[in-house]
Amino acid sequence: MAERPKVLVVDDETQITRVLRTSLSAQGYDVRSANDGEMALEVMKDWSPNLIITDLSMPNMNGIQLCRQVRTTAAVPIIVLSVRSQEEQKIEALDAGADDYVTKPFSMNELLARVRANLRRAPQSEETLPESIDIGDFKIDLPTRAVSVKGNRVHLTPKEFDLLLYMVQHPHRVIPHRSLLAAIWGDNSTEQPEYLRVFVGQLRKKIETNPAEPHYVLTDRWVGYRFEPGS
Repeated sequence: MAERPKVLVVDDETQITRVLRTSLSAQGYDVRSANDGEMALEVMKDWSPNLIITDLSMPNMNGIQLCRQVRTTAAVPIIVLSVRSQEEQKIEALDAGADDYVTKPFSMNELLARVRANLRRAPQSEETLPESIDIGDFKIDLPTRAVSVKGNRVHLTPKEFDLLLYMVQHPHRVIPHRSLLAAIWGDNSTEQPEYLRVFVGQLRKKIETNPAEPHYVLTDRWVGYRFEPGS
């Protein structure tokens, strides 16, 4: 019998923790909970979750601090729960290593969809990337840097290719502006988002049927971009 995916829920609100435990367990997940970041790290000493759901505002160690601590040792997907007034903290959490966010109040169906999407992702280092990547509507040949969308070859500049490749390696998740800038242009460029707007615009012109209504490179307003590879 296959092992159930393990989900760690971190929140100091007992009602939310109880609802999440019940709903996730009903979907077949093995769920444990913690009241704050410190307790979550204790749980993780002898139990390795496949995904973490954490609130941002908690005593002792908040969600942002937890993201930073987890990222020193593990690549487990992290979804943060935030309220609309926590826009800056949400961005800070994504910069600290969170993979995705859900804004309170949220529907359980939305959260479960995000859980499934983040559990499906399998980021790879450059050293372990295959020679070709076939995902959704995209096929990428790394040695020749050739890209096809729905079987149609598209010609990308080196930076456009690097940008697309990074997104392809992180599908279905919000990638913060700073993370993209640092990955493609280096740490010194993280305060120059105009780079990103220009190159995302150019990339959309080449891979989208209608760049004004994109289906592959989606904008998460004020936060970053989400790559959806298509069918």
